[in-house]
Amino acid sequence: MKKFLLTASAATIALAGAVGTAAARDQIRVVGSSTVFPFTTAVAERLGQSGEFPTPVVESTGTGGGMKLFCAGVGESHPDFTNASRAIKDSELEDCKANGVTPVEIKVGFDGIVISNSKAADQIDLTKEQIFAALAKNVEVDGKVVANPYTNWSDIDESLPNTKIEVLGPPPTSGTRDAFVELVMEEACPEAIEAADGCTEIREDGAYVEAGENDNLIVQKLEANADAFGIFGFSFLDQNADKLQGSTIGGVAPTFDAIAAGDYGVSRSLFIYAKKEHVGAIKGMEEFIKEYTTDAAWGPEGYLADKGLIPLPDDARAQQAEDAQALKGMGS
Repeated sequence: MKKFLLTASAATIALAGAVGTAAARDQIRVVGSSTVFPFTTAVAERLGQSGEFPTPVVESTGTGGGMKLFCAGVGESHPDFTNASRAIKDSELEDCKANGVTPVEIKVGFDGIVISNSKAADQIDLTKEQIFAALAKNVEVDGKVVANPYTNWSDIDESLPNTKIEVLGPPPTSGTRDAFVELVMEEACPEAIEAADGCTEIREDGAYVEAGENDNLIVQKLEANADAFGIFGFSFLDQNADKLQGSTIGGVAPTFDAIAAGDYGVSRSLFIYAKKEHVGAIKGMEEFIKEYTTDAAWGPEGYLADKGLIPLPDDARAQQAEDAQALKGMGS
């Protein structure tokens, strides 16, 4: 592997000194969200096809896991970008700063979180309150907070299927889970559960199954079990529309147009974060950012929309591209 000293800028020189003779890689490394993974992988492949740079290595580690790796420090052993299906947390930004890392935040588009099942079963309509009742560790029954007693969906509402509640979903390290908890569980949390500080607690009795960061594995399991449901980003539903269907939430189906219009109630922003200190030392980072923020990539007719990414409005894309290409770091 080709090696060279981190000498691209005065700031980088100082940081290189702090880490000794840290040598850089000749291939960009990206970690983070499984939801953003397919979009970043597509951009990485385009960069590789240019023939000017090796195709970046993209790893699916989950948003939380990616942030931990990204913020751990500067130097060859640390990744250059992290994907995130939520904005960086204050605690993560503090960790970055403590380790000399300046993140450059780039909002790349929108995504919806779907509750999907096999097309071999009926499509169902859910409310956020019904989802909370199905997945919360504790629920309110007759004015009392009790351990979740619901076994079948029809125990919650007779209009729902008389089948066992089994939902495959992301683990605590996932940004998709963070967003799901914020957009569904916290919004639908009854006052009694909120008072007991239990809005974010997911049941652990087998009704909710942590399925890791591999969304493709969830898709396979839903194909094998028509009674099960899965939680993941809209792009995976879009890519598997021949096999799976999304439940409607409050009567609104998870479609590209409904999410872009803000009509679908479980949607969130997606991000990538660049490590400013590595730009100039790791070849191709500026070109990678430029490729990601072209209309040919993230625009309404871009190749990322074909993969399920919901584009930002025109003015927001222009501002994000300007800030990203200027390497406007957080806190700078």
